[in-house]
Amino acid sequence: MSRLIPTLLCLVASSLFAVPAVAESEGPEPAAPSASAAPNASATPSVSAAPTASAAPTLSVAPVPAPSPAQPVRVVVIPVRDQVADPVLYILRRGLKAAGKNDFVILDMKTPGGALGTALEMMEALDKFEGRTATYINDEAISAGAFISAVTDDIYFAPKGIIGAAAAVSSQGAEIPETMRLKVNSFLEAKVGAYTEGKKYRAEVLTAMFDKDYELKIGEKVVKAKGKLLSLTATQAAELYGEPPAPLLSSGSAKTLEALLDEKLGAGNYRIERLEVTWSEQLAQYITNYAAILLGLGILAIYIEFKTPGFGVFGITGGVLLLIVFFGHYVAGLSGYEAALVFGLGLLLLLAELVFFPGLILPAVTGVLLMFGALLWSMVDHWPNQPLDFSGEMFVQPATNLLLGFAIALGLALLLAKFIPKGWFFTRLAVAGEAGSASQVAGLAPAQAAYAAAAVGARGVVATGLFPSGQIEIDGQRYEARLELGTAVAGTAVVVVRVSDFGLIVEVEKS
Repeated sequence: MSRLIPTLLCLVASSLFAVPAVAESEGPEPAAPSASAAPNASATPSVSAAPTASAAPTLSVAPVPAPSPAQPVRVVVIPVRDQVADPVLYILRRGLKAAGKNDFVILDMKTPGGALGTALEMMEALDKFEGRTATYINDEAISAGAFISAVTDDIYFAPKGIIGAAAAVSSQGAEIPETMRLKVNSFLEAKVGAYTEGKKYRAEVLTAMFDKDYELKIGEKVVKAKGKLLSLTATQAAELYGEPPAPLLSSGSAKTLEALLDEKLGAGNYRIERLEVTWSEQLAQYITNYAAILLGLGILAIYIEFKTPGFGVFGITGGVLLLIVFFGHYVAGLSGYEAALVFGLGLLLLLAELVFFPGLILPAVTGVLLMFGALLWSMVDHWPNQPLDFSGEMFVQPATNLLLGFAIALGLALLLAKFIPKGWFFTRLAVAGEAGSASQVAGLAPAQAAYAAAAVGARGVVATGLFPSGQIEIDGQRYEARLELGTAVAGTAVVVVRVSDFGLIVEVEKS
C-alpha cells in the first residue's frame, strides 16, 4: 500500500503536467536515406572545380527520433523566411522551448540573410536545444541562413536549393574595413568551429563561405580557391570527399518537406506542427529594443501616483507600461508565466498595503521587491530544464535595462521638478504656500490647522475618491483625508474620527 499511493500520485501528476512531447521511442532506427537526383543540369554552380563523382551516392544520415506504433513523432516546423530579424528569432525560441527532446524540429528555410547578431542568437538557441534538429533548404540559405543551418544536426536540400555567400557586410550592404573584416572572420571561425564540432567538413565549408582568403582543400582536391566565396548547389553539397567518403555538407534531398519526412520517418508515422510569425512577434521586437525607456516611464508614472492623492491616470499608465514590457519579453520567448505570477503577487501585496494595512510598510516593501525582481526575471533568457547561471552573462542585459529604467525615471523626475515647478501637475504633488513656525495639520496651512484639529466628529463628503487617500469636503472646504480601511468613491458620506500630522482620518458614515 505504501508503494501504491506514490505511484498513483505520480500518474496523476504526469497526466496533469505532461508536456505534449513524443515519448522516448525504443523502436528500430530508420534506414539510411539515399540522395535524390541532381537538380536541373542547366543551373550554374558557383564552384568551378567539381569532384569526379558523377552520381549522388547513398548517404549515411544520423537517425531522427524513431516513430512509435502507438504515437507518431511530433515534427515542429519553424519557418526561417525572408530577412533574418528579431521576429524570426522569437518564433525559433518559442518553438524550441515548446518542443521536447524526443521531438524533431525542422527549419523550413528560404532566406537571403539578415542581421548577424540575430543569427548568432539563433545559433545559440539551436545549440541549447536537446532534441534533434534539421534544416530543409527550400530553397535558399544565403549569408546568415548558412550560419543558422550549420548548427542543426542535418542539412537537407530541395532539388534547386543553394547555400553560401556568407561574408559579413555593413548594415547598408557595403564591405567592412579590412581590420574589422579580419576580426569578424576570426570570431566567426571560432564560433562555427565550436558549434559544428564533430560534423565532418562543416566548419571548413562554412569558413570558405565567409572568408574569401580561405582555401578549401580536401585531400589533393581544391574545392574552393582563394579570392572568392563558396556557394553550393544541392548536388555539390551532396558529393563525396575524403577517405572514407563523406558528403561535403548535405544529408539528403527531397522535392518537398513532406516527401523528406515520409522518407525519414515513414508515411503516417509523424504529425506536423507548423509555426508562423505572429503580429505580436513583429511588435515584440520594438518592445524589447525600447524596454529600458518603457521601464523608466512606467516607474516614473508609479512614483507620481504615490505622490498624488487617490488612484488615477498615473497609476494606470505605469501599470500598463510595465505590463507592455512583460508582454514583449513573453512573446520574445524570454519570460514565461512564472515571472507574471510573481509580479502579480507583488502587486497584490502593494495594494494590500495601500488599501487594508496603510502604514505597515512591510507588505509594500515586499511587493515592490517582488515586482522589480519579476521584471528582471522576465528579461532573462532561461531554458527549460536548465539551472540558472547567476554568475554568467544571463543577467547582464536584463540588469542593464532595469538600471537604465531607474536612471531614466530619476532623470525625468528631476527635469519635471526643475522646469515645471508651478504648473497644475506639481500643485498636486506638494502643498502650496509657505509653512510657518507652527506644525502643518491635515494638509493645510498653519492658519487653518486649528479648525482641522477641531473637525473630529464632523461630517463631510468624499471629493476625489479615497483609495484609501484623497480629499474630502466639509462646509465647502477641502481637506486631505485617508480611510483606515477600504475605499470610497466620490460622493460618499464620511465622518472624521481623528486627525493625523498628514490629514484627517475618516470612516464611511453608517446609514
